[in-house]
Amino acid sequence: MTSPLAEMLKTRDWLMADGATGTTLFNMGLQSGDAPELWNEEHPDRIAALYRGAVEAGSDLFLTNSFGGTRSRLKLHNAQDRVFELNRRAAEIGREVADTAGHKVLVAGSMGPTGEIMAPMGPLTHEVAVEMFHEQAEGLKAGGADVLWVETISAPEEYAAAAEACRLAGMDWCGTMSFDTAGRTMMGLTSAGMVEMVERLPNAPTAFGANCGVGASDLLRTVLGFRAAGAERPVIAKGNAGIPKYHEGHIHYDGTPELMARYAVLARDAGATIIGGCCGTTAEHLRAMKTALETTARGPAPTLEQIAEELGGFSSGSDGTGDDTPTRERRGRRRGA
Repeated sequence: MTSPLAEMLKTRDWLMADGATGTTLFNMGLQSGDAPELWNEEHPDRIAALYRGAVEAGSDLFLTNSFGGTRSRLKLHNAQDRVFELNRRAAEIGREVADTAGHKVLVAGSMGPTGEIMAPMGPLTHEVAVEMFHEQAEGLKAGGADVLWVETISAPEEYAAAAEACRLAGMDWCGTMSFDTAGRTMMGLTSAGMVEMVERLPNAPTAFGANCGVGASDLLRTVLGFRAAGAERPVIAKGNAGIPKYHEGHIHYDGTPELMARYAVLARDAGATIIGGCCGTTAEHLRAMKTALETTARGPAPTLEQIAEELGGFSSGSDGTGDDTPTRERRGRRRGA
């Protein structure tokens, strides 16, 4: 049976994903150190408002409030025995919002990293990682998620474990990694390396890509890296709204709606099919992104120079793949900032 995401991709040149879960929930009163997943039961109205914000801004899909929903992450909050119910509730609230949206919207069950180091560098074995992801996936499936969405992964081994868990759950899935260390993931994978890894997986994702990381410029350089490596399956781009700034005890992102609107168009032109925002991206940013995608004609793939000019310079001199193409250093001011 064809998945809802695959069906939607057949009829659309691009899809818009959602923005930042954490940023929005902090604005609603979530405190640093709290588990957002507990709000699925304690404050379901706020989680519904989180989802509706993305839908009303024009998102074609939104991620559930379940990023830290594995047993290992919930153990930090003494909730390790509530994995299934908390993930199910995250998806159930999403299902209710999507089904009353008035147009087709997909519920993507978010599955973030376990927070543990995979073997052989750490103690987490493939088998245990698969078990943890599978437990989470079954909860999201029971709650009505249309697709599973693995995100912010750094290690290829953890990505592979999540892929196996999605297979066991019998669910379509997407998976993104965070390229936040001089163009590589924290565990050293490059954009080209990810393309190669994805195509070797027995249960490859419907779409793959990058999220979070350093900023919009770096993320677009990674998307261009996917394209250069010959990626054929749909690419996901979910970049942060600028760079984090610490101000009066809180983290703020300096990317304006205008900057994120331009980022969205450049992401599409660089080869991304599913485009959204990560940290700092609010409904206001999403509305600007949606308008820009609908009203700006498709153009050629942007050059690194163009990306640096329009969104700000890169955080490192290369994307980690050995390409020594010169790039501009990050500047203090950005277009539209």
